[in-house]
Amino acid sequence: MADTAQSIDVEIPDPWDLPLETLDVSKAELFQQNKHWEYFRRLRQEAPVHYCPDSAVGAYWSVTKYNDIIAVDSNHKVFSSEPSIAIGDPSDGFTPPMFIAMDPPIHDVQRKAAQPAVAPTQLSELEALIRQRVGTILDSLPVNEQFNWVDKVSIELTTQMLATLFDFPFEDRHKLPFWSDVATTTDAAGIVGADMEWRMKHLTECVTYFTRLWHERAAEPQKMDFISLLAHSPETKDMVNNPMELLGNLMLLIVGGNDTTRNSISGGVYFLNKFPDQYKKLKANPSLIPNMVSEIIRYQTPLPHMRRIATEDTELGGQSIKKGDKVVMWYVSGNRDEDVIDRADEFLIDRDNARRHVSFGFGIHRCMGNRVAEMQLRILWEEILKRFEQVEVMAEPERVLSNFVLGYTDLQVVLHPKT
Repeated sequence: MADTAQSIDVEIPDPWDLPLETLDVSKAELFQQNKHWEYFRRLRQEAPVHYCPDSAVGAYWSVTKYNDIIAVDSNHKVFSSEPSIAIGDPSDGFTPPMFIAMDPPIHDVQRKAAQPAVAPTQLSELEALIRQRVGTILDSLPVNEQFNWVDKVSIELTTQMLATLFDFPFEDRHKLPFWSDVATTTDAAGIVGADMEWRMKHLTECVTYFTRLWHERAAEPQKMDFISLLAHSPETKDMVNNPMELLGNLMLLIVGGNDTTRNSISGGVYFLNKFPDQYKKLKANPSLIPNMVSEIIRYQTPLPHMRRIATEDTELGGQSIKKGDKVVMWYVSGNRDEDVIDRADEFLIDRDNARRHVSFGFGIHRCMGNRVAEMQLRILWEEILKRFEQVEVMAEPERVLSNFVLGYTDLQVVLHPKT
């Protein structure tokens, strides 16, 4: 990743010491230092719909309670996704169109074209392949020796899955997570001084590579990978002639398939070590894995926010929102809403209604690949439990500098084999 995304040593004040109106939860350092929790707790308690008049990303409303988030996310007529889903507007105006940042009817047509790649019937056919790949990755790991779980497991597994969904040349698969990092290294995600020249060089490489694949797929009978589906759909087959739109949708599919699952794979290991009673519970009862997967996704909340623009004057939580105002749904806060989720700050793998989280969003933009993410995590943990007594975390993780991706760059672990 670019140097602009490296750690910035910034002092984070206690939010309870600050005037409420000055709270700005868009700062990427909050998330990198894992110090955002109390900021959101205060907003949920004192200003569930909170206006920040001045920040590096401009003025914005924060929506921090579970039910208010659902109200915004499921009302695309009043709260539009266009032109962007990130809290910030890029300073260079570089905003490639992508269907998650579109409203109907264009959104619906483009999403429908790509959707079959992650349909339930397709996933059932992929399960054996994923299990084989997970097994190969786990069997290659050093035992009783410290290593970075993010690199050797989280990135490698999601990269292989992405390569499968795109039918991407396997020998070049490591380009995919790299391009994902390039796409999210932006000042719109709170990374000050993001290097646009560096980004454009690599994003141009990305769109050039996929344009070649697109033409190859268009000349062949349709298959079930993302590129073939888009190349053959009457509604999207001409997208290749609009490089910016092609790039936007590639970025959406790559980031959506990479960052979310990658960071839940790392987060699950970290949480089980932070809550050792839950790890014991898991080993005693592996049938809890599917439920635990949902709890990992809630507790991690891989994408902490999505933004909308009000299309008309409206009211939310007793606050008057004006047409054109920026409205930010903080999923990371909704997933810790004590009024909806019992013991919300605890990681409980046998939690009732564990799928009742907001990490995947709601309404027309609900995460298209949610079942893919859940399946990868489920298979991974089934295979981990077969092989290892414990994945022991040796140090606090290093986290990504971003307000748009809650992620890890380093998680040092030691594997203890079953005896």
